Order: sequence, then C-alpha cells, then structure tokens
Amino acid sequence: MSPSVPTRILLIDDDRLQHRLIQEYVARFRGGPWELESAPDYVSGLKQLLSGKYAVCLLDYRLGDRDGLELMCAARAADCNTPVVILTAEASDELDDAAMNAGAMDYLVKSELTPRILEHSIRYARKLGSTLEQLKRLATRDGLTGQLNRREFERILHEEWQRSVRFNHAFALVLADIDHFKQINDTHGHQIGDEVLKHVASLLGGQIRTVDRLARYGGEEFAIVMVETDRKSAVEAVERLFALLAETPCQVSPTLSLNVTLSAGVAEMPHDATSPAELIAAADEALYSAKKAGRNRVFTARRTRKD
Repeated sequence: MSPSVPTRILLIDDDRLQHRLIQEYVARFRGGPWELESAPDYVSGLKQLLSGKYAVCLLDYRLGDRDGLELMCAARAADCNTPVVILTAEASDELDDAAMNAGAMDYLVKSELTPRILEHSIRYARKLGSTLEQLKRLATRDGLTGQLNRREFERILHEEWQRSVRFNHAFALVLADIDHFKQINDTHGHQIGDEVLKHVASLLGGQIRTVDRLARYGGEEFAIVMVETDRKSAVEAVERLFALLAETPCQVSPTLSLNVTLSAGVAEMPHDATSPAELIAAADEALYSAKKAGRNRVFTARRTRKD
C-alpha cells in the first residue's frame, strides 16, 4: 500500500519559537500524516501561499512592520482560496472582527493554544473553506459547461474596465456564437446540442491564457475578456481558436462526429467604447456582421471587413 499524501499546512510567522511550538502541536494531530512548512516573513509567506500547495494557512497577525491581514488581502486579490487561520498574541473584539471581515476562517490567541484547539480550528477552516468554495462555484459558474456565468462575466468586465481606465491598459472583448446551433438541436436533439456546447467550452477554456476569462454569455454564445490585448492580437487569437476547432470535431458518439464553427465579434477598450455596456454592444454588432457575412469568421467593432 502506498503511503498517504500528507496534508500540508503553511505557517507564516516571524517567531522561530512559535514555529517549533506549532510543529510539536501538529505532530500530535490525529488522522495524519500532516506536514508543516514555515515562512518567516511577509514576502516569502505570500509567495508560498500563492503556490496553492497548502490545505490551510496559519498566519501571524504581526509580521514585522506589516500585518497578516494585509497579506491575506493580497492573496485574495490574486484569487488564492486557501483557508486562513489568524494567530495573534493579543485578544480583542476589534481584531477578531477585522480578521473575519478580511476572510479569515478562524482567529486564535497564541497563549490559549493547545494541540486540540489548533487541530479543531484547522479542520473547521478546511471544511468551511470547502463549503464556501462550492457555494462560490454555484454562484459564478454555468451549470452545463463549467465556465463562468453571465453574472460573473459582467462583474469581471466591470473590474477590468476600471483597471483599464486607471492604468491606461487596453483589453479586448470577444463575443463568439456557435454557427447553426438551432439546426444542431433540431436535427440531433437538445442532448447533442448540450454536448456541442460542452465541447466548444472545453476547447476554448483549454486554449485561452490563464489571465483571460471565458464565460457562457447565454444560449450558444460565449464571451472572452482578453486582458492587455489590442484588437489585432485579439483577432489573431480568435483565428487560432477557429483553426483548432476546425481540426477538432465534436465526437458525440462512436458513430456521430459534428464539425462545429464559430462566428465572433471583437471590440477593444478604449477605442471602441466608453463604458462596459458600449463595449458589449460594439462586440455584439461585430458578431452580427460576421454572421451576416457568412459565419465562421471574426469581425472587429465598427468594421465591415475582417481584420
């Protein structure tokens, strides 16, 4: 029998004595194996936390001239979902509230720690973190394709818009529509249509950059937010996706393979719009032009020809 994979805990604390004490406590946990790794300061701690290797993080409230809540906020901003338990030498209602408001799963006073209290807090943090992650997924993901849903797309678009305005960075919005999707449903049934949707979503999601965001915008339509991307680069990226889709038919059964194509419209901030709503409208207009021109092509906003 292969050995069990240890549950990894990250301790971010600049006190070496605290490291040794927590190590002794972890060694007494039940249901192991458990593995404790340590980081002595803000910078190295944040780097290790963002690696995503840990089941839970124990975070000291005081890290030299910086504090743990600042680190936790930086991790959350980078989409790190590792559950965090705050450790502190002082007890106060204000600090307790601040830790919870920052997203901590629990708050422990170091002088009151015992192996049992620490283990219980870690188990609680992992369970609560898992539950919250499931709820977040239900609230932000499309149930069929697993990609972002329209509500989350609109939130991300607004956030990217604000970042673009603040730092004067361009970004592109792509709206793509599966060609002749109604015909697929009418000919093969809605279950086959669902398989085509999942096929396209999987292909697009596997090819875009990790910094870009893909959402099911509605029906057979998908939206892609391409950060720090101009119109020309966005069109080139979409054309690569089209080429890959052409090489990858949707194999819905051993005897049925469907060739699927897309039409797409591209709009760029700040050249094509002055608000998120205008950017969507510009991309949608370009998409309509692409479909009207014969489908299986990409057009840019306020253009009547393919770039």
